[in-house]
Amino acid sequence: MPTLTSAHDLITAIPFLIGFHPTNSIVLISIKSDSIGMAMRIDLPIQLDSDAIDLLAHHFLRDKADAALLVAYMPDDREDGDSLLISLGAGLIRNGVEIQESIVVRSGRYRSIICRDLECCPTLGKSIPAIEESTIAAEHVVAGIPMPYANISELTETLAADPSSFDLPWSDEVNRFYIAEDSEQLSELRRDGIETMDLLVDEYRMGRGPTEQTLVARMIGRMSDVQVRDYALGVHCEDTYDLYFTMWRELLRLAPRGFVAPIACIVAAMAYEGGDGALAQKALDRAFSDDEKYPLAALLRRVFNAGWPPESFAQMRNELHPKVIAAIFEG
Repeated sequence: MPTLTSAHDLITAIPFLIGFHPTNSIVLISIKSDSIGMAMRIDLPIQLDSDAIDLLAHHFLRDKADAALLVAYMPDDREDGDSLLISLGAGLIRNGVEIQESIVVRSGRYRSIICRDLECCPTLGKSIPAIEESTIAAEHVVAGIPMPYANISELTETLAADPSSFDLPWSDEVNRFYIAEDSEQLSELRRDGIETMDLLVDEYRMGRGPTEQTLVARMIGRMSDVQVRDYALGVHCEDTYDLYFTMWRELLRLAPRGFVAPIACIVAAMAYEGGDGALAQKALDRAFSDDEKYPLAALLRRVFNAGWPPESFAQMRNELHPKVIAAIFEG
């Protein structure tokens, strides 16, 4: 995990850590062995009560954090950033979490409320640096990681339904591959779902993406089955993560109404495992908009809100996958 050595580094790193440039937010980052651990963003509150602070502290304790970095992104019409961070910092310290840095961002400038060196941290703060010219940005580009989105709305748009997903003929085509729980060919249909996944990811591996519409419809339709969905949850590894993540995000945009929730849950789980909590929560929003009682979406929401470390989630997924394979191919 990267290491931050200054307030400047922290301000330029945050958009990469959460996937977009935050506004009207508080960003909390855990530090473990002098490196970045978990990154969380919450909407800017009017005030923080003790229960809310204790819940945030619970996330740090669960992450086994040594310390916290706090940044408040304030609108121009609010001047209470210092008091918010002081209350939050005091509550975290009360729960045993040290505060390593605490910064207020407002009107295009940032300043530490901890540093007392006026040469380092002038009273009026410093101008927000252009992240495009930062070392952190260069490192991410070299690693193939895209630049952050301009705002959370732009991030959400990457998961929005494509207009073609509302076409009735397309919905009918996807519905041809729906798997009914009482089907007499249930085992064969589930195995067909796995075969379809292999075929479609090969299309992506060869750079063709979702061009074979029948194959895409077949995959979206087969994801209606819980076992096929659970197989999809654990099929990727570190080397194939980007390939599968791209595929599922594109299928999410193409999924017609009634077929969104399973794929949205896969996107949410992969985003969370990849450290992109904001995208994970937005993917779950899409799942709930498709089926407000979808069980896996409710489970993932509880897991995410409880602050499970991504590595623990990945371990759980890896332990589940062999059981899913056995159920499909040996059941």
